[in-house]
Amino acid sequence: MPAPPVVSSLSADSNLPNPDQRRHVRVLIFSTFIAGICSIVYELLIATTGAYFLGDSIKQFSLVIGFYMANMGLGSYLSRLVNDEYLLPTFIKAEIILGLIGGLSVPFLYLSYAYFDYFQVVILLLTSLVGLLIGLEIPLLSRLMSPYFAFKDNLSNVLSVDYLGALIATLLFPFLLLPFMGIFRTSLFFGLINMSIGFAVLWFFTDTLQQRRRKTLAVYNALAITILIVTFVLSKGLLKLWTSEMYTDRVVYAKETPYQQIVLTKDAQDIRLFLNGNLQFSSLDEYRYHEALVHVPMLTCQCQHILLLGGGDGLAVRELVKHDIRSMTLIDLDPAVTELAATHPYLDQLNQSAFADPRLTVINQDAFVYLSQQTKTYDLIIIDLPDPGNTTLARFYSREFYLLAKSRLNPSGRVVTQATSPLYAGQAFWSIVETIRSAKFTEVVPYHVNIPSFGEWGFVMAGQSTLTQTEQLPPDTRFIDYQAIEKMLYFEKDLRLDMPVKVSTLDAPVVLDYYLSGWRTWN
Repeated sequence: MPAPPVVSSLSADSNLPNPDQRRHVRVLIFSTFIAGICSIVYELLIATTGAYFLGDSIKQFSLVIGFYMANMGLGSYLSRLVNDEYLLPTFIKAEIILGLIGGLSVPFLYLSYAYFDYFQVVILLLTSLVGLLIGLEIPLLSRLMSPYFAFKDNLSNVLSVDYLGALIATLLFPFLLLPFMGIFRTSLFFGLINMSIGFAVLWFFTDTLQQRRRKTLAVYNALAITILIVTFVLSKGLLKLWTSEMYTDRVVYAKETPYQQIVLTKDAQDIRLFLNGNLQFSSLDEYRYHEALVHVPMLTCQCQHILLLGGGDGLAVRELVKHDIRSMTLIDLDPAVTELAATHPYLDQLNQSAFADPRLTVINQDAFVYLSQQTKTYDLIIIDLPDPGNTTLARFYSREFYLLAKSRLNPSGRVVTQATSPLYAGQAFWSIVETIRSAKFTEVVPYHVNIPSFGEWGFVMAGQSTLTQTEQLPPDTRFIDYQAIEKMLYFEKDLRLDMPVKVSTLDAPVVLDYYLSGWRTWN
């Protein structure tokens, strides 16, 4: 049989001498395109899941990219061991295995986090397997297409179509897949998409395979597709089951958003909110945190216009409305959090319907972006954001962020931030204090309070004028009084730091290293 003629571009498949060859080229181009999409989606899914459960998204994405690329190289190298006669069946097997592993990657990570240790090792193992198979995939595709294209055209065709698929994947993932499907179902869905490569190649190249081998591959493909479909159908129940295993109390609400995983649990009278597995509050003692956060700075100024960065649960707003104020602006990145706090009966009761207060304006936006874009000034800025456990969050504890907040304060304005634990992460706490001082506030006052669910917890208040008492405490507090405030201002010997700490900046977020090092010791 004469060799197929060489053509010079993708569009030239119409010049091939027979319909079978034209179909083969189209199927291989389709396979390259789908491979490009799936390869990036798997990488994003694994890294995002790691960031959900372990935090520090920069670290997770760096590790995943590094192991992924290294194993792609290994897979490409190993492809040379595949003889031409086994090229097609090897490619189909690789696609079946890749679709199965990639499709089940997120479910397996949920399972691993819920029941096993060494979660980081599992992440890297899955990343390596997916990278190895994808590295094997592209050289095999190139060799399958080589009879139809000259070498230079074959290489450019494969890479250009593969990269186009990668671009589409990066657009689909944040704007469509994550918001509407979540990472769990997206993983399974793209496993099935990946299976379409093996199925299409098996179907259109069936005449080139031995009957026994063709049947065996068809059975493998059907079995893998069945596993993914069954898992997809059961995904809601599995997700609920595995999520419940991660938490001691009964899960009453769970949702994946483009930004985080939200879980609400309940045990008797204890309601707890978790974001990415990290406890945000317990209803048994959250009042100690929120009264300390809100009422201490409110005592020092006649604050009428308040900006609250974070605090989407509405609990800080509940404390603010106890004062005579005119407006509150709440900035929280995730609309799912503020919607949950405004509509879920447990949270609505806990925050005393704070979101119904006409003085409150809710804006779902990044706090840094909001401060950068606004020119309005406030009497009090309350920073109630998560701990600096990753690079994204560490920027909210940088000198640049505090300078930005300072520029949005009125001359007698105040700013207060939660500042993690001075006991568990002492260097991080005192670094935050020094970082705020470096923003040239007139006065900076650290204080702390014991919260049973969290332990000893710290805050930092700062102002552009002297921080003296000008207002009275509201009568309906549960914990805070003037004697309690005096105790808050005193730091026992084991809460003080005898060593210098560095100022944290956007360029050098040292608070992240301090924070991770401190909590690693206690954990």
